Amino acid sequence: MATVHLRIGDIVWGKLGRYPPWPGKIVSPPKDLKKPRGKKCHFVKFFGTEDHAWIKVEQLKPYHAHKEEMIKINKGKRFQQAVDAVEDFLKKAKGKEQNSEGKADSKGKKTPNKPLKILEEDDEDLSALKDPSEKDLTDSDPEPSTIERLGAGPASGFKWESSPVKDDPHFHHFLLSQSEKPASSMEPISKRLKIIEEDTGSTSIQAADSTAINGSITPTDKRIGFLGLGLMGSGIVSNLLKMGHVVTVWNRTAEKCDLFIQEGARLGRTPAEVASMCDITFSCVSDPKAARDLVLGPSGVLQGIRPGKCYVEMSTVDPETITELSQVITSRGGRFLEAPVAGSQQLSNDGMLVILAAGDRTVYEDCSSCFQAMGKTSFFLGEAGNAARMMLILNMVQGSFMATIAEGLTLAQATGQSQQTFLDILCQGQMASTFVDQKCQNILQGNFKPDYYLKHIQKDLRLAISMGDMANHPTPMAAAANEVYKRAKALDQSDNDISAVYRAYIH
Repeated sequence: MATVHLRIGDIVWGKLGRYPPWPGKIVSPPKDLKKPRGKKCHFVKFFGTEDHAWIKVEQLKPYHAHKEEMIKINKGKRFQQAVDAVEDFLKKAKGKEQNSEGKADSKGKKTPNKPLKILEEDDEDLSALKDPSEKDLTDSDPEPSTIERLGAGPASGFKWESSPVKDDPHFHHFLLSQSEKPASSMEPISKRLKIIEEDTGSTSIQAADSTAINGSITPTDKRIGFLGLGLMGSGIVSNLLKMGHVVTVWNRTAEKCDLFIQEGARLGRTPAEVASMCDITFSCVSDPKAARDLVLGPSGVLQGIRPGKCYVEMSTVDPETITELSQVITSRGGRFLEAPVAGSQQLSNDGMLVILAAGDRTVYEDCSSCFQAMGKTSFFLGEAGNAARMMLILNMVQGSFMATIAEGLTLAQATGQSQQTFLDILCQGQMASTFVDQKCQNILQGNFKPDYYLKHIQKDLRLAISMGDMANHPTPMAAAANEVYKRAKALDQSDNDISAVYRAYIH
């Protein structure tokens, strides 16, 4: 088969890891984004989403030549919206070409085997990345999504080469290449995020660098320890094992270790033993007290720390706890990183967490393959404590939002409105999201199985309010939401999902 030469402006099918082929446009990358080394690749912005990624040439196929085949194997709503966005874009592009050339091309002719040449490689303003106001890629899709929602259907029948994460150029740029520049404070990462905001209209490092998406990685040869096998920790450890890491586990309730031992994990008898045996020890526990006890208590981590040992605190705690733990670990010659995670049990199981890291930059780099296994992206935020601050702010917003949604559902019921209709309308507007849909459906079904414990979000609200007090910054919305969660806890909802805050309004 003859080699297909692709260039900027071409519409293509791009294959990203295990996800089905998705329509996109080859565009110019932001000026600060270096082209990865190794195999030839193009920078692609996907239609119907806000995602973009470096995609290897062998993972790209011309749009027209494979359109019918792709439509047959992908039937999801999101996929159809993306295809509609492509067709709308092509119509607009054709109209512009006709106007600029002063003549219309002959109608009815199709050239499915030839990539559409829309823009020359040396043209300026080649993509929507250069102009946040450009609507070409999203006109037919009012609900921006992330790459995790590209899984619209199976991609059988279409042959693509596998793309191991260790060579994945997009991941190299957004995570590994950050280690090429020193960053001991918030300033460098803030500047990079600002650049992304100017180019794409989003301060998010896109989900396209997910390693769960890419399916395989080269695990570190360092010995990994993990303490805490709760809702989040269990999924994390499972993904570490699946990706080939050597993991030693410990949990306060020892029986929880059994399943992971069967999957190939090793058993540590105490936190101190795990820290002593392993090069990098992660912990993920419920609150500041549990985090301190794990390190400072009898047979705690501190007793196993030796010069060069790494300790990574993944629990959502306050900055003061992080500062204390960092100081005691480094006082023994250890290296410290905080890395709380944004997500839920389901996202943890899927390896789609967002990791917020701060502290020792070299530990962050050493944890690269681990973070690839457990999350879809990671941010390095500078000095220890910054990740805790950011995590509390994020959870404060999420908790307040969930309380407001529950309030809306109960007010709808109290005023004689259909709760299902309220949800249907909500999910067609600007606030539509998987989070809103899933949580509201669970409420309507009376399903409060924990995906993120209510007691933990209340703890995070409390810590965020305290952080606001210390900064002399008002947090009235969080304070109001916190009272509602406290009411829910009083109604014995602590161990249910955060959506159980709904019950605080109906009792």
